[in-house]
Amino acid sequence: MEKLLWCLLITISFSQAFGHEDMSKQAFVFPGASATAYVSLEAESKKPLEAFTVCLYAHADVSRSFSIFSYATKTSFNEILLFWTRGKGFSIAVGGPEVLFSASEIPEVPTHICATWESATGIVELWLDGKPRVRKSLQKGYTVGTNASIILGQEQDSYGGGFDENQSLVGDIGDVNMWDFVLSPEQINAVYVGRVFSPNVLNWRALQYETRGDVFIKPQLWPLTNCCES
Repeated sequence: MEKLLWCLLITISFSQAFGHEDMSKQAFVFPGASATAYVSLEAESKKPLEAFTVCLYAHADVSRSFSIFSYATKTSFNEILLFWTRGKGFSIAVGGPEVLFSASEIPEVPTHICATWESATGIVELWLDGKPRVRKSLQKGYTVGTNASIILGQEQDSYGGGFDENQSLVGDIGDVNMWDFVLSPEQINAVYVGRVFSPNVLNWRALQYETRGDVFIKPQLWPLTNCCES
């Protein structure tokens, strides 16, 4: 009986820590600042990236800088980083170097964010709620590495770790999708209103993830559009 109970506890613990499921209409909630609360995502594709698009919703309640999306490799901890810096705006890093998209304050409502980059031109795009910012250039000719550690809620200052409470997200994040190519403006606007273009790196509707610390799954607070699929 004691052995059976121990096996049951192990099974329950594992089911709480790992998942591979449809997260539609759900969000990860980070209710407080922490250096131990995060979500680790497993990429569907393991190949090097010559381009990418990352789209997600973020709803934050902090008056300081914080990480939104952290993609680290063993050779570059900021291989891909989407970060909010207080008083400056949104920054996108590729392979370490970054570009800044100025903004005076983080929106108080859930915000749809898309970041794109391509190696051939180095062009970086940032879209907020379906509206583009001025294009910039970064890391032309670079290739994003493989075997990534992908973290929500924290910035990685080492591979899979090195977290700082003062850079942690307090709020909600969801609808995280990633492609290994640059979505067109029409596709980005379609994603903003709820369409999904078969994400092949991270797919919110078939997400493999692990939560650690005080992270909870709750219904999303942004519009429940999801009008159609592609």
